[in-house]
Amino acid sequence: MKFNYLNSLIKNPNEFFKNMPPDEVNEYKKLIEIFESIDQLISKSDFMCIAIEGNSGAGKSTLAKFINSMYDSNLFHMDDFFLRPEQKTKHRLNEVGGNIDYERFNMEVINGLKSNLEFEYQTYNCQSLKLDKTRKIRPKVLNIIEGVYSMHPSIINIYDLKIFLKIDEKTQIERILKRNGELMLNRFINEWIPMENEYFRKMEIRDKSDIILRLP
Repeated sequence: MKFNYLNSLIKNPNEFFKNMPPDEVNEYKKLIEIFESIDQLISKSDFMCIAIEGNSGAGKSTLAKFINSMYDSNLFHMDDFFLRPEQKTKHRLNEVGGNIDYERFNMEVINGLKSNLEFEYQTYNCQSLKLDKTRKIRPKVLNIIEGVYSMHPSIINIYDLKIFLKIDEKTQIERILKRNGELMLNRFINEWIPMENEYFRKMEIRDKSDIILRLP
């Protein structure tokens, strides 16, 4: 998925909506609402955070990267905080929302953001199964946190805007297969998607979101 349609939408919405079915127009108008909300929040604050949460394959990274390209902002990925092998105990994996190192995210990122000072954190490498590169972060007004578990109860209170991206099951499987291949698709279906759905349901993530939409 590329930024072409997003650029067209933001630059010339009336032309973009021409001959489009009403249900699709409503979804795209929610995208415009996101940018209007960000502009309004930035005009009133010198520090803000937005969450981009939602189903696997729904376009969280795409939307986050596009917003990041439109504003001078920091972008954080929850994928950089997967559990390390030694953390994957039976107790932890049975915890709703426990499939992410939210403790480290709070300690390294949330505390760093709140300090309004430069800080750094390490990213998790899914190939080596170890902490890898160190990212150095400068304070900025807009901070984007994207990925499943970005609205974990231990993190959610920092956000000024919470976005949830939804997707139907058929499109989700097609996108994950294209992006990750058949072997990884099986892991998504049998492991990660059930854990995500349980987290969404039991933590009432959609109900706590400000904007819910589907990207094409």
